[in-house]
Parts: sequence; structure tokens; C-alpha cells
Amino acid sequence: MKYTESANAETASNHSHFFIDSEYLSPQALEKKHRLETDPAARKNHMEYLPGMEQIESDACRTVMSEMNRYDYSKYSAKDVRAALERRTCTIEDFKALLSPAADPFLEQMAQRARLETSRHFGNTVYLFTPLYIANYCENYCVYCGFNCYNHIKRMKLTLEQIEHEMKVIADSGMEEILILTGESRSKSDVAYIGEACKLARNYFRMVGLEIYPVNTDEYRYLHKCGADYVTVFQETYDTEQYESLHLLGHKRVWPYRFDAQERALMGGMRGVAFSALLGLSDFRKDALASALHVYYLQRKYPHAEMSLSCPRLRPIINNDKINPLDVHEKQLCQVLCAYRIFLPFVGITVSSRESARFRNGMIKIAATKVSAGVSTGIGDHESKYTGKETDGAQGDEQFEIDDNRSLDTMYRDITEEGLQPVLNDYLYV
Repeated sequence: MKYTESANAETASNHSHFFIDSEYLSPQALEKKHRLETDPAARKNHMEYLPGMEQIESDACRTVMSEMNRYDYSKYSAKDVRAALERRTCTIEDFKALLSPAADPFLEQMAQRARLETSRHFGNTVYLFTPLYIANYCENYCVYCGFNCYNHIKRMKLTLEQIEHEMKVIADSGMEEILILTGESRSKSDVAYIGEACKLARNYFRMVGLEIYPVNTDEYRYLHKCGADYVTVFQETYDTEQYESLHLLGHKRVWPYRFDAQERALMGGMRGVAFSALLGLSDFRKDALASALHVYYLQRKYPHAEMSLSCPRLRPIINNDKINPLDVHEKQLCQVLCAYRIFLPFVGITVSSRESARFRNGMIKIAATKVSAGVSTGIGDHESKYTGKETDGAQGDEQFEIDDNRSLDTMYRDITEEGLQPVLNDYLYV
């Protein structure tokens, strides 16, 4: 029975984490896991910063949460929805109406308006990218995530040589934009390691994104100098009470530090930031409202920055039959995406490979401007998936199951057949 205990600031605060690489937890880890799940008093205050976490002066959180907490979507009527669709500029109140159940019968009109706004601001282009997971070690206990520190999966961290090999395989497929991801573990995937991955990525890709654990402003500045262009952070849910019950251990448990991550990234010089809630963890209408308002207020504070939204839904993960998501159906997801486009016409919208090919093909004609292709959420398996070549078996387990596994070539062809223009790069450094 093997386990390793991470060494970080929280360990010093008696918050030990375990990376499981055997079938069983140690008795101490099993006892701690049980206490975390059953006794809220055993968990740290999720609104309290941990040592080393930067606090910034920003009113974005207070403003967004005030709007979300006041949102009563049952009060909106068909009249409110019609008025929202007739107005040239969508106000916050209009957006709330478009997210409400009263908008259900108006989905076709919403789609037509969203398609018009997308065409007006983005033409007929659809941007393509792919993710690259370079490590799946994680120090958080998030009950819905396949990477959580108590989940028995095959853990792996790619060496720099392996990262470069994966990048070459991806680049050889024609991809020009990559999103680098890790599990949330500073001890296994520190900022210097991520920075070296960014430097390698610059040799192969025109655009480099990061989806990693939130860091401080000076660390984002360092990663930007290493080659990162933008940062994606999922807030998961803006419902602080539900957040507390889902994130039981680790730095990710600190809700306000995560909320301010995008602003710290912009303060650190990143060109763009992306936002999302994981729909199904809480009330999806309120989470959708908060996600869009998070963009709305920061957009006004940082008008030079590029911002985007995505709308992922919960997907199955390894070794977890305890998740009981609040179902968000495709029609409701379509409503959210259309409402996003009408409210934030200049903001990019990404539709995840968590969704079906049929749904994604439909949404790129209406509201989405960016999709992933050639996706793997595992570690070190791009060569086997892209070329069919046998590998040495050194692979790490995936974070979640995807639904749309189309290659870049297939995605490119399908987008073209929809009468749209696939774009592999939307930015050139000179």
C-alpha cells in the first residue's frame, strides 16, 4: 500500500493530502476522508484565504454575487422575454428574463437573434483548439472530479521530453492552438514546470492557453513571459453554500481566491481570460447569470482584454457513483448559450467536447465561436489516439469522459460542410 503526502502550505496547517496509487487508502487517509464528508466542522472555512494567497482590491465579486442572490427567475413573464428580444441592446434585466423559464417557448426566436449577433460580430468563423493534459496529480477533494486526491486512478506527470513529444504529435496534425492543463497540485506541477511547458508550446503553437490551479499575479506574469496568452478558470458554481459541500479539501476550497483568478491573470499581463460554471452542480440559471456577469463587469474594468465563456455540463468520471447532478437538458443548455450571445455579443463562446457532435454542430451555427477537436483528457496518450501507434503504456487516467471525439481533420470537414470557416489561429505576434 503506497501513498505520498504532498508538501505545501496547507500541509503545514495540518491539511495533509494523499495521491492514491494503490487500491486502498491508508487507515489515516480513510478516516480523514470520512470526517471531511460527514462533518463540516472538520473542513476549513471555504471563504477564508490560506497563507500565500494574494488578496486583491476588487468589487467584482460583491457586485456579481449581489445580482445573483437577488435573481428570482420565477417573476419573469412572456412579456419580459418579448421585450428583451425586441431591444437592440440587452440589459442585465433582459438577460435575466432570457435565462428564466418564461423564455422556454421563445427558444427559436432566441436562436435567431443569437445567430444574427454571432454573424454580425464573428462572421462565419469557428476557431479550433485542443487540450493537452500534462499531469493529473491533484491536492483537492472535489467530489465530482475524476482527478480528486482520494480517487484511485493512474497518476502521471509528463517529463519535459514527453510534453514536447505530445506537442509535436498535436502540431503535426495541423493544430495551431493548445490549452495546457494540469491537476491542481503545486507540489507535483509547480509554476516553474508549467512555465517550461509554455516555453515548449511556443515552439509549436501560435496560441497557448492555460487551465491550471489559480495562482498569484506575479506568477501569472511569469507564465505570460514564458509564452501563455490566456487563462481559463472554472468557478464550478457561484453558489457558495453548494461550493462548500462539493470542495472538501485543498486550495480549491477557497472560493474567493478562485473567483478573483481571472482578474489576477489580467493584472499579470495575460491577453485573455475564460470563465465558466460547471452546470449541474447547483441551480444552472443562477450559475449562468453569475458567469456572464463575472465577464460583464470585468470587461468594463479591462476593456482591452479578450474574454470568453463556456458552458460545460457534468460528465461521468472514474470511480464515482455518488454524483447526483441537477440535470441540465440540451434545450436548457441551448437557452443559456443563446442568452449569453444576446447579452454579450462580443464575447467568444466555447462548446466543450463533453457535448455531442450533433449538439456542437448545431451551436456553431447559432452562438458558439470556438470548439475543441482531437480531444483527450488523459495523460500521455495523444500519439496512440492520433496515429494508432502503440505506446509504452506510460499513460495517466482521464479526468472525465468526452462525448465528441472527432479528430481535427473530421471537425474541419464538418465545420466546412456547415458553410462555416474553420480557423486555426486568430492572433499573430509581430
